[in-house]
Amino acid sequence: MAEGEEKKHHHFFHRHKEEDDTPKDPEEELKHHKNISHISKATALAAGAYALHEKHKAKKDPENAHHHKKVEAIAATVAVGAGGLAFHEHHEKKEAKEKIKEAHSGY
Repeated sequence: MAEGEEKKHHHFFHRHKEEDDTPKDPEEELKHHKNISHISKATALAAGAYALHEKHKAKKDPENAHHHKKVEAIAATVAVGAGGLAFHEHHEKKEAKEKIKEAHSGY
């Protein structure tokens, strides 16, 4: 390695700040939060449906009911987490809209 060059260490959980994925433009930020909100709503819906499916399977297959109940609990947890993310992103989207409104109002 040449003098003055620094080696960048990339770790799974610790990324460098210059690699940040959050958009800086208020319009892009609004779009970003809107997209994440839609994805998390769809994820919550799918995970909830899968939890109900596993609950049904647990009733129909008493031999493997314990396994189906575990999978149901995991799917329900994912559904709750995705719903929480959708709620969070909804509020982030509202803040981004207010930033845009402030920028356009001239104050």
